[in-house]
Amino acid sequence: MVSGPFSALTTELFAYAPRLLGGLALGLVAWMLASLVRVVSQRLLDRTTLDEKLSEHADMAPIGENLAGALFWLVILLFVPAILNALGMQGLLEPLMAMVTKTLDMLPNVVAALVIGGVGWIVATVLRNLSSNLSRTAGVDKLGAQAGVGESVRLSGVLGMLVFVAVFLPSLIAALDALKIEAISKPATDMLSMMMDAVPHLIAAALILVVTWLVASFASRLLASLLSTLGFDTLPPRVGLSHAFSRTPASAFVGRVALFFAMLFATVEAANQLGFGQVSDIVSTFIRFGGDILLGSAILVIGFWLANLAYEAIDQASGAHTKGLARIARFAILALVLAMGLRAMGIADDIVNLAFGLTLGAVAVAVALSFGLGGREAAGKLMDHWLARFRKDGQ
Repeated sequence: MVSGPFSALTTELFAYAPRLLGGLALGLVAWMLASLVRVVSQRLLDRTTLDEKLSEHADMAPIGENLAGALFWLVILLFVPAILNALGMQGLLEPLMAMVTKTLDMLPNVVAALVIGGVGWIVATVLRNLSSNLSRTAGVDKLGAQAGVGESVRLSGVLGMLVFVAVFLPSLIAALDALKIEAISKPATDMLSMMMDAVPHLIAAALILVVTWLVASFASRLLASLLSTLGFDTLPPRVGLSHAFSRTPASAFVGRVALFFAMLFATVEAANQLGFGQVSDIVSTFIRFGGDILLGSAILVIGFWLANLAYEAIDQASGAHTKGLARIARFAILALVLAMGLRAMGIADDIVNLAFGLTLGAVAVAVALSFGLGGREAAGKLMDHWLARFRKDGQ
């Protein structure tokens, strides 16, 4: 009873043994051949000193071992269908054959994409290092330090990175096109194309900001030095504003204001280059408002100086009521200048006009009341005289 099934199992095993031995033999051959390919490729790459060159010039990790390993598994993959066929595993063979066929069909495209991308990466890295070293040798970092750029930001590194992006992005687009996989390459290529179109505008905006910063920093320091030489720092004490410039000299303050507005203008141009119209409009509005504030501040400073000058001139004149007249003149000038300054700043024009009108009206009413109350007795006498004449004429 037992010998029948056991005999059938033994027969099947002996019948399948040649297939198993053939599969094992093919697997052994595949492993030996793959190992040979890995060893040969590794030694060839070691002789070419490719890893040392990539590490020295392109800052890349050694690729010899990884490339040899990839060739090893590629050989194994090529032998897998033959091994499955020898084992008679048709259920696994057909989908695997389809996968291997598609892989082999894509392999030239993948290799081409890797070659294009790798070469682009190497060239971009070499050019980045070259441009960084050349710019560093030319003293770009020192120029940036003189312009006030922090030590953490090196202009040579920024220039090198810009060169890297400008060189590597086109090669990356070409590598994705070489894959010929529309689902992957089309969106990625479109995105990179948009980035490439934006790169010139980004570079232009960055150059505008950097050049403006360098030129404006030098010009602001030159302006501050010139104003200090001309004695501009002695002006605030003369107009009574010495406390406002106790820490920062007036010349340095003017230089900083000039630098600030220069960078605002550069920001507007950079935003226009990038197509940021709303940002440009906001900064332009801020510039106009800042100009109005500066104009109003200048009017207030000049008016403050004129008010003090008028006060001193009237106070030094001889007379019994010069002190009161000097104060009235100073307050009148200050009120007028305050209205003019606020109006120049554009701060609540209607409120300024209303306040100025109410002030003049209050002065007029005060004068009228003082005159009326002070002349009450004279007005009564005049009224009695008119009544007496009226009665006399009536009789």
